[in-house]
Amino acid sequence: MSPRAKKVKAVAGYKIEVEFTNGEVKVFDVSQLLDLPVYQPLKNRSYFEKVYIDGGIVQWPNEVDISPDTLYLDSQEVA
Repeated sequence: MSPRAKKVKAVAGYKIEVEFTNGEVKVFDVSQLLDLPVYQPLKNRSYFEKVYIDGGIVQWPNEVDISPDTLYLDSQEVA
């Protein structure tokens, strides 16, 4: 099981910076998901910036979320 998200913030483009419960900080590029119907509302930047954590899961209003495993495994470590 991948670590859960502890902190999140929207950064440049359609990327989010996530601090995980194991102390790692990574960046996930959400743009790879934006063509999927459930993620299309995230194309609106003001909506995208409403990202938050609930129970260790990164999500947006209206129950749009990203699997913790996908988020952790497909993100890049911040140097």
